[in-house]
Amino acid sequence: MLASTPDLTDPWLREAQTFPVLSAEMIERVSSYGQEQFIPVDTFLFERGQRGIDFFLVLGGEIEVLADDARNGRSCLYVYRTGQFSGEQNLFTSRQILLSGLAKAGTRVLRVANQDFRSLITGESDIGEMIIRAYILRRTGFVRHAKGGVLLIGHRQHGDLLQLQRFMIRNFYPVEILDPTIDKGASDLVNDLGLEPDDLPAVVTPDRRVHRNPSKSELADYLGISEPPDADIVYDVAVVGAGPAGLASAVYAASEGLNTVVIEGLAPGGQAGTSSKIENYLGFPTGISGQALAGRAHIQAQKFGAKLSVSREVTSMDCSTYPYRLVLEDQKTLRARSVVVATGARYRKLDALNYAKFEGQGIYYAATAMESQLCANEEVVVVGGGNSAGQAAIFLSRTARHVHMLMRSGIAKTMSDYLVRRIESSPGISLHQQSEITALHGHDTLEGVTWIDRQTGTSRDLPVTSIFVMIGAEPNTDWLVDCLELDRNGFVNTGPKCSESRSVTPYGTSIPGIFAVGDVRGSSVKRVASAVGEGSVVVQAIHQFLERHI
Repeated sequence: MLASTPDLTDPWLREAQTFPVLSAEMIERVSSYGQEQFIPVDTFLFERGQRGIDFFLVLGGEIEVLADDARNGRSCLYVYRTGQFSGEQNLFTSRQILLSGLAKAGTRVLRVANQDFRSLITGESDIGEMIIRAYILRRTGFVRHAKGGVLLIGHRQHGDLLQLQRFMIRNFYPVEILDPTIDKGASDLVNDLGLEPDDLPAVVTPDRRVHRNPSKSELADYLGISEPPDADIVYDVAVVGAGPAGLASAVYAASEGLNTVVIEGLAPGGQAGTSSKIENYLGFPTGISGQALAGRAHIQAQKFGAKLSVSREVTSMDCSTYPYRLVLEDQKTLRARSVVVATGARYRKLDALNYAKFEGQGIYYAATAMESQLCANEEVVVVGGGNSAGQAAIFLSRTARHVHMLMRSGIAKTMSDYLVRRIESSPGISLHQQSEITALHGHDTLEGVTWIDRQTGTSRDLPVTSIFVMIGAEPNTDWLVDCLELDRNGFVNTGPKCSESRSVTPYGTSIPGIFAVGDVRGSSVKRVASAVGEGSVVVQAIHQFLERHI
């Protein structure tokens, strides 16, 4: 289970943290939450595809952790021995597990039932911290090494494949890409599986089941990522959107005993989840990627019992009945006594010739490790003058041959000073101020751009296959038009901004019991830290509302 070359960032090389050994005193404390079990013959304690499995602590003997692969069959990734424990992130959820665990004959385990697992995590804080850290590192290792996941077959630059790959990566699901045009052996597998060009991209599970060109929601169902809300339950809080504000609301609401569900169309993190590194977030002096921050918040919310339902967006809300009724894109519904609107904003697009033609075929709205690999050793263009654009330019300059940064205004007006200084001193970044793209060129995929310098009036053509557009965002509030009062730009009015304000909180909307936090709120400060603050503070107002209405 070791990487071929030493890499200290590889979780599987941090064995003491990824696969820790509990002390005798810790094992004694864990024993009060479960029951000892003797395994007389080789027995599977859990198998890939199951949900809601138990937690196992090895008291003696061994548990082999097995991964299945569509091409190479089954292999042993690791062996848990005395003092080590089973599991990874999916123990906090009802998602399908990725691996199987085979207890060898004569093994003794301490078995903690799934329903008692959270009691262990919260009741024994030091052991819980060790388990959570190990689970984060294990899942990070699975994703990094594409173990326990699926094969995604298709052309690496094709928009449909990139959409599916992005969905899986942002949901921390392991995926290996096979391109029949360049990867050795991929064509043989395509023929073996009877795939035609129109079937691509195709997802192949370890048991060789093939899903041809699935939608995002179909893929979530195939892989067991989706956890639909329970239509028979009236939730105390429904949080719509799993960006920093929504996740903060979920953490605080669930930790304070409220039955909480989070509805998210794509993946935890929102726009912040696509940031390559956030360097000015309090408590992280070396910075943290948006995806890492989202992943930790995701687990934190689930640790306290919040349910996170991914892959279906909320399309409408009925504010005329109580409890409030939310309708998902598959027409399923859920009911909640209070609602937190945290849907943030969607990316703005350039007004340039052929822009729509190349969306998903060379135009990107995020600069993560996935995108950096696609444009390695190539020239790229980053459009935008805010912090997101600056972070992207610096991140991409590590792998790209050169980064051209275009903005309509001056860089110092819209970007943090530490980013400005770093960009201006980087030999790998060229700054083009008062410039904007006027046209995009290419056949099936992007091959070049034209931009104009507004100061001189001169145009320039540049052959590039990747541009990163980070020019702000528009509120994601279409689903609220018939329910809440919005401002002229489409953001949600809250507090005194509402025409008939009855709210004692700055996050209350025009409808009692419905709150708005983060970027979707009209008067909010568009920063990760302020979104987290709003998401946590609003829970006090939710308690006050529920006390009056229940």
